[in-house]
Parts: sequence; structure tokens; C-alpha cells
Amino acid sequence: MKKLVLALTLFLGAGISAQTDAFGGKGDTKVNIGANIQSQATGIMASVDYGMGESFSFGIQAGYLLGVTEDVLGEKARAEHRFDAKVRANANLGDVIGLPQNFDIYPGLDLGLKNFGAHIGMRYFFNKGFGLFTETQFPIAKFNADSNAPAYRKLNNQFAFLIGASFDISRRAE
Repeated sequence: MKKLVLALTLFLGAGISAQTDAFGGKGDTKVNIGANIQSQATGIMASVDYGMGESFSFGIQAGYLLGVTEDVLGEKARAEHRFDAKVRANANLGDVIGLPQNFDIYPGLDLGLKNFGAHIGMRYFFNKGFGLFTETQFPIAKFNADSNAPAYRKLNNQFAFLIGASFDISRRAE
């Protein structure tokens, strides 16, 4: 047990001391690829965020729900019900609140095909190119809030938890 704790401490210490930016400001480009987990469905997602300033980024996101609980919905979900795309804006707060260089927290807003919503996420980079991210998303205003709407409209219109890998594809001078 002591060896496991020591190994984890060394691993995390090496990751914390890695000189990498979770967000590097203007020109910084991050790609996230991961899983979307929500009620009655799971899927895949990808996003790209591009730094527009010292602590602001703009991006796009696309997702597709693979595992849909058909019997709960009572209807067959077609491809257009499973797909969603969004534009997004983030406030990258890691440097602002004094977090380590390789850690970032980013709240933001998104405008998608299904709703207007908000998100908050975190990125942690182990080295200059690879890290992990986690994010939660939730709708603020649904585009079709009709209570008689088909059940499949709820698929991309609810609280979602995202987790996956983050890649730094920036072309900055080191």
C-alpha cells in the first residue's frame, strides 16, 4: 500500500511540475475528444477551442448519441435526433485565479441546434500535447419547450457530463 501511495505521489508530482499551458491565450488551440453521458443516452463528442485573447476562447462542438434507451423514449431516435452541433465561448480562468500552469477551469455559453446553454469544464495537461478534460453542460433555453413534443427531443436537451482526452495543437513558439 505504501508503494502505491508513493508511486501515485511521484506520478502526480511529475504531472504538476510539467511545464505546459492548459490555456495559452491568443492562438491557443485545444481539441477535446470524449464521451457524452446523459440520461437515457451515451455518445461521443469532439470540440475545438481557439484562444481569442488572454483568457477568452471561442469554439465549436459536435456530438452524436450512440446508445439511446429506445424503450424509455417509446420512439425510434433517428440520426438527426442523435446529432447536435454548437458554437461556444469560454472564459479561461486558470491563470486569472492562480491555478498551476497546466490546469484550467473554463465556464462558458453555447448555442446549439437544440438549445442555448451553459457549460463549465476543467482541463489538466500532463505534458505539452496531452491532457484530460471533464465538462458539464446544461440547457438554459430549449428551442422547442412544448410539453407535447416527441420524447426524442429531450436527447440533446438535458444535463450532460463529458469526459475525455484533450490535445494541444497550438502552433506557438516555445
